[in-house]
Amino acid sequence: MTTSKSPYYKMVRHHLKLDICELFIFKNFVIVEFKEGICIGYPDFWEAQELIKKYFGNRQFGFITNRINSYAIEVTDARIFNETFKNLKVFATVTYNGTTRKIAELENHFFNIKRTFFTNLTDAIIFVKYHLD
Repeated sequence: MTTSKSPYYKMVRHHLKLDICELFIFKNFVIVEFKEGICIGYPDFWEAQELIKKYFGNRQFGFITNRINSYAIEVTDARIFNETFKNLKVFATVTYNGTTRKIAELENHFFNIKRTFFTNLTDAIIFVKYHLD
């Protein structure tokens, strides 16, 4: 389910459409939906990370990737991501099929903050909000 079609959309504070993704910024977490078929390196993510940093500043926040599309992450850039979001407290990934789940699990080995995996957006949001309260 896309965030814009979910019951949570009414709680979104900012909805930003970028070249590589859509950002849904809530009070203390962000949901990111990357576009189909892209390969995301840190330079590609620069605009999104600047907006996330601008909104959350130094406050702790949660990050949810809602993997409604198939895409790849340049895991060699994980170190840069880890250094950029030092105030990231909780990370959740929503996957909708086994292949996407296996890819996300492989990517997980390269990041400092371990992702927790879910099969629906509701459970991911509940988990993130619980760990931020």
